Amino acid sequence: MVRFSRRDVVLGTAAMAAVGTMSDPLPGAATPLPAARPGPDIDAALRAVVDSGRVPGIVAMAANARATIYQGAFGVRDHGGPAKMTTDTVFRIASMAKLVTSVAALQLVEQGRLKLDEPAANVDPTLAALPVLTGFDAKGIPQLRPPRRPITLRHLLSHTSGLSYPLWDADAVRYARAARSDPALPRGALMFDPDRRWSYGGSLDRVGRLIAIASGLPLDRYFRDHILRPLGMNDTGFAIDALQRAREAHLHVRRSDGTLEPQPLEKPREPPTVSGGGGLYSTAPDYLVLLQALLNGGSLGGAAILRPHTVALMANNQIGDLAAGVMKTTNPALSNDVDFFPGNRLRWSLGHMINLDPVEGGRKAGSLTWAGLFNTYYWIDPASGIAGVIMMQILPFADGHALAAYRAFERALYRAHNAA
Repeated sequence: MVRFSRRDVVLGTAAMAAVGTMSDPLPGAATPLPAARPGPDIDAALRAVVDSGRVPGIVAMAANARATIYQGAFGVRDHGGPAKMTTDTVFRIASMAKLVTSVAALQLVEQGRLKLDEPAANVDPTLAALPVLTGFDAKGIPQLRPPRRPITLRHLLSHTSGLSYPLWDADAVRYARAARSDPALPRGALMFDPDRRWSYGGSLDRVGRLIAIASGLPLDRYFRDHILRPLGMNDTGFAIDALQRAREAHLHVRRSDGTLEPQPLEKPREPPTVSGGGGLYSTAPDYLVLLQALLNGGSLGGAAILRPHTVALMANNQIGDLAAGVMKTTNPALSNDVDFFPGNRLRWSLGHMINLDPVEGGRKAGSLTWAGLFNTYYWIDPASGIAGVIMMQILPFADGHALAAYRAFERALYRAHNAA
């Protein structure tokens, strides 16, 4: 039995009505997306970025609810190497794993095995042990107190739990440093009381633990059995085989002079690191299948991963007037400051960032999006009936040239869409 609150039912019903103008459902089984006709303007925009040397290689794809409407691969997998980018190139998608985790958690909510608004510590007691950091005394000692409310699954999915990544939170960096030097301090702490602020952090790692506990399955097996295999996402997982590794793109690090330094492929981990917050490999076609299923109300042909009401709920703002999506880096080698849509009001749902305002020349208001550390990006535009994904392998995150490629792809795609 589904365990949604009355508020969720009301919001979900409204969202379903808004989404009801989208394309008709895709008939047939969940199979690889059909080939798209080339888009010469989109090709030209992306090829120009690669030919300039600013980005070594790009794979970009887009779909509506029925079919792929664009696919393109440009450049090389390894700067200076012979292997060309192809649409089946394998990428490390980092935090784009969070969407898969959110889908998995909401499947368990539909089944009544997880609950959005009950203390998550009822499932994972370690969540009850996290204190709230209120500041530091004159000697730099962290000041801690118990949280004023328990963390819920809704807080975790919407990044309002109080957990915060040190990469974008100076207080989290300072606390982690203090905890390493003082074994008496808890290893982790909340940066604020749940539901008081938005902060991007390890919330989805904790959701991954909830999924494993509630389902009785290791997270990677749950993903495989309930999301990846039903959708035919055979190139997505926490580990890749030798044939997939032969198709993997190399990471490139942006030097201070703007040039790119290719890195060796990472060494495979045995067993692989499994986390709800990151660590997946995937391809653009695989990930687009997931986006298309969500665009299509939770199913792709005969494979249903979520009910339409739940998918509609994922499009709803869960954080009220709290601002989201703007982050200041603490480590410029790993991430630039993050603000994908300057001046746009941003919020968070049960799985995505939401732009409340339309993006000039691109997606409409109410579109859903997020990204991975190595400059992979996706979006779902329910109002336009479009989903898109673009993959590169560059550090730092929010690389200016990678973002310019992302924007060029989006603008060219919408020009073609609006002209059709």
